[in-house]
Amino acid sequence: MSSLAWILTASVGGGVLSLICAALFSLTARESWVPMLVSYAVGALLGAVFLEILPHAIELSRDPHELTMTILGGILLFFLLEKLVLWRHCHTEHCEAHDAHETKTRAHDHGRSGMMIMVGDTIHNLVDGVIIAAAFLANTQLGIVTAVAIIAHEIPQEVGDFLILRHSGFSKKQAFTFNLVSSLATAIGGLVAYYALYSMQRWIPSLLAIAAASMLYVAVADLIPGLHKRAELKATFQQMLLIALGVTSIYLTHIFLGNL
Repeated sequence: MSSLAWILTASVGGGVLSLICAALFSLTARESWVPMLVSYAVGALLGAVFLEILPHAIELSRDPHELTMTILGGILLFFLLEKLVLWRHCHTEHCEAHDAHETKTRAHDHGRSGMMIMVGDTIHNLVDGVIIAAAFLANTQLGIVTAVAIIAHEIPQEVGDFLILRHSGFSKKQAFTFNLVSSLATAIGGLVAYYALYSMQRWIPSLLAIAAASMLYVAVADLIPGLHKRAELKATFQQMLLIALGVTSIYLTHIFLGNL
């Protein structure tokens, strides 16, 4: 398969797969199970950063110092974006989607919070498409591992988005449709990045560094703090096990693809 075919397959297929999994989970599973998905996503994101993305970025970079500065700048950028509510995540049990008491006692807000989360999610998906394109242009194996990590992160996020849309007064069909349209932004981001980066290969190490910064920020600043809300020994053991499972899945994917 060509790089473009891989990018489109990972962008469209990954987005639809994560959305279907999230929809099924939202309709059939308990909300208290979401932290389990989040723990796995933390491991997958960290595994992708340290086992795949950063090693490839360092190999392709002519200036490691510039690369690390890009990672630092990327982390600060994502902090700013989240402060501006351009990139909104809902992974903890104390937000609109997961607060069982507020959800049961408060009437829906006629779509306001739902539309806000869709704007943020669409921007997020565009960035994911750029990250996937940069990874596949660097190396097919790196692209696959990156796509797996992004899908692992997208599932708990899509669960939160689906629940927020339902809380905002959307029907199940409307919530699924809105999330589906938003997920297509990943393919748009991937296509734009492919044609822009194909003629400017020197940008790929910097974009991989930004991808690493994005995943690190999401895992460390956005997901892990929510896991700390459950400090009991049993919950900690479950979280560590699932984080290790996430890292292991990336490692095994790396080994499997390396042997093909």
